[in-house]
Amino acid sequence: MSILARMAGTVFGIGYLAPASGTWGSLAALPLGWALHVLGGFPLLLLATAAIFIVGIWATTVMTEGSEDEDPSEIVIDEVAGQLIALLPLSYPAWSMGIPITALWPGWITAFVFFRLFDIWKPGPVGWADRRGDPLGVMLDDVIAGVLAALCVVIGAAIAHGMMAA
Repeated sequence: MSILARMAGTVFGIGYLAPASGTWGSLAALPLGWALHVLGGFPLLLLATAAIFIVGIWATTVMTEGSEDEDPSEIVIDEVAGQLIALLPLSYPAWSMGIPITALWPGWITAFVFFRLFDIWKPGPVGWADRRGDPLGVMLDDVIAGVLAALCVVIGAAIAHGMMAA
């Protein structure tokens, strides 16, 4: 197995942390998301998320080749991609309105909690993607969980800021 694929797939070894390697991968995405936003705003975070998704498919393909386990727990690059997607609804308004991203801290908590919930629970389309049994499915279930968590962030912000008041 390629050392580069292992480094990417385990996010520099974070995937070997126990217990709950997926949670460790999601936690690692938080400072990464912050740094990407600070360095280049929403555009850089979006571009990096897409790049991580593509690298994740490659790393997962290499790491699972010839293995019966199509989604080993040490592969956490999928959690990083999904968690970054959940942060996108925070990055865009912070970037476009010049708000410090840290001022949106309740959204960070919401993004993390809901992403972990959907990743573990695997409702509907998340479970469908997880059952694919291939590298795309490994990545896609977390992407979908990230999109669902992002929607929860948007709904939470709308409620918190009175946009859904009657």
